[in-house]
Amino acid sequence: MKQEMLINVRQPEECRIAVVENDVLEELYVERANQDNYVGNIYKGVIVNLEPSIQAAFVDFGVGRNGFLHISDVEPSYFKQAAGWIDKPEREERGNRGEHTIRTSSARTNSVRTGGGRTNRSSVPDDGYINSRPRNKPPIQDVFHRGDEVIVQVIKEGLGNKGPTLSTYISIPGRYLVLMPSLGRVGVSRKIEDESVRRKLRDIMHELDPPKGLGFIVRTAGADRTRAELSRDLAYLMRLWKAIVRRLQKMPAPIDIYEESDMIIRTIRDVFTAEIDSITIDEPHAYERAKEFLELVMPRYADRLELYEGREPIFHKFSLDKEIASINHRRIPLKEGGSIVIDQTEALVAIDVNSGSFRADGDAEETSYRMNLLAAKEIARQIRLRDLGGVIVNDFIDMKKESHRRSVERCLRDAIKRDRARTKILRTSPFGLIEMTRQRVRPSLKRSVYQECPCCNGGGVVKSAESMALEVFRSLELASQQPEIVRIRVTVAEEVAEYLNNRKRSELATIEQEGDVEIIIRGKPELWPEHLEIECFDPQHHPVGFSLEGSLKK
Repeated sequence: MKQEMLINVRQPEECRIAVVENDVLEELYVERANQDNYVGNIYKGVIVNLEPSIQAAFVDFGVGRNGFLHISDVEPSYFKQAAGWIDKPEREERGNRGEHTIRTSSARTNSVRTGGGRTNRSSVPDDGYINSRPRNKPPIQDVFHRGDEVIVQVIKEGLGNKGPTLSTYISIPGRYLVLMPSLGRVGVSRKIEDESVRRKLRDIMHELDPPKGLGFIVRTAGADRTRAELSRDLAYLMRLWKAIVRRLQKMPAPIDIYEESDMIIRTIRDVFTAEIDSITIDEPHAYERAKEFLELVMPRYADRLELYEGREPIFHKFSLDKEIASINHRRIPLKEGGSIVIDQTEALVAIDVNSGSFRADGDAEETSYRMNLLAAKEIARQIRLRDLGGVIVNDFIDMKKESHRRSVERCLRDAIKRDRARTKILRTSPFGLIEMTRQRVRPSLKRSVYQECPCCNGGGVVKSAESMALEVFRSLELASQQPEIVRIRVTVAEEVAEYLNNRKRSELATIEQEGDVEIIIRGKPELWPEHLEIECFDPQHHPVGFSLEGSLKK
């Protein structure tokens, strides 16, 4: 199986990275230079507001929009500030703090901490390691006050009017390890299931003797790595951490403390595996950055990096442009017949399976079953490609046999396993729906590439020419009743004007006669279907303001 990573960054406004498997696009990452990219960044922020009703704080972290910090994302070392509250894990943690625990000035407590807790998996989507959070939490108004400084990491980009989501559970991913300040112990990703491998990795990490007060998790990418490779990654993370500590101690809030690597380095770090045969980059400076990173962190794979110098665009050279152009199409045809339809809404993503012309040998039940199996694999692929997140509802074709339902569930679960984002899939509902959730860290690919349609305001539909013509007609009836108005000029889309001038000509003549007004209908082909402009004039040809509610504007 041939796997390639192709990186297109010749245009400074956009970076595109594709993972291709046997000439089939399996993953696509797109980032625009003008987009906010805060996920993974660490900031020293200031509490600017507390909302006890939702147990959340709003944090100014220096980017122009306040971040949202929920009490569930506040790690326990902050809780000791709450009067009368202390938890057993916190008592144990007090004895585990080492020289690498951060303490800087705070407006109220003279200490700001980043402490142990669970891994921030938003930054490390494949680590599979979670520490339990304390069940009992004090009210957030007892933990923080306005003006307090807090060290936070962005775990989710803002969406719409919502600001970025923050957490005090800090994690810094390397290639094979994840650094978690003050965790104070070594762990291994739960996705590494072989117990002998887990023991070996723990032994190596204990031999490396990480600094007291810091925690490290071995990522899935580190499962078959040598002691030297893990040691190199540990040293890399320690250099980063020391730089972060120095900046924390010197800089006043709000200030950025650590910025996540650019998209190229981040993707190579998190997505590249030994199974990928080559990494091809089409821009010399980006190639040099990637080469430097590989030689520092993964020297054994540095020879897989290639610079593409051809004049033909790299994605066109590898026949990806057509497939990328169709990624955000609503309907996705399947090779065997049938299709899936994907609709994104504010609340959820709905995916519908249609059998179309597909027919399997046997009865209707067998056709539905076979179609659903094919669709489940494509659904998993499309979810990855489009980076769909949040609640996803899959409406498969109805099946009567319970064994078929369970088989489709298993097929979807197996196909989704290669997804690096956290997912949770429920059992098939009585209505034949399979509901799932997928970690949403950034806006989907569609939201990143497209803007809201000015014609339909994102609704996906516009009024028909007939509906708009009738709306215009009713407005003309209202305007003609105003004694000040003697002339009305209407500008609409061309098809709406044609409907009025042809289908409603006699009715318009009646309005002109009864209201003693002149009506002029103008159509312009460049206007969108719902465009409506009504201009009214008095006998002296002066404009008369008129609202669609039928009253004169003063």
